[in-house]
Amino acid sequence: MNPTSTDAMKASLGEAGGHLKQAASAAGDAIKNIAAAAGDEAKLGKAQMKAELADGALAGLDAAGHAGAASKEQVDALVDKGRDLVESAADLIRERPLASFGVAFAAGWIIAKLARGGDK
Repeated sequence: MNPTSTDAMKASLGEAGGHLKQAASAAGDAIKNIAAAAGDEAKLGKAQMKAELADGALAGLDAAGHAGAASKEQVDALVDKGRDLVESAADLIRERPLASFGVAFAAGWIIAKLARGGDK
């Protein structure tokens, strides 16, 4: 018996269907492999992110520890400058007591005038 055109078409369609089934299976396998690889990459990225965040936290804590010492240094420097200013003022008063009294009196008088001027 000779195969008819219909039989040939059915055979070709069956072969095409088989190839499509294999292609779908191969695509499914590829997607599974991609998902597994993406999962592995995501795990690696998550681990790297955690490591960087931990390092950042440690650096922040270290900076906070140094902040206290830096603040103390700044306060000490300000206190020293304040002492220097007080000593300079004391030296000036010792050298020129009358002028110092006059300046202090004038400053007090001006402050009193300004304070009374605001009451009106």
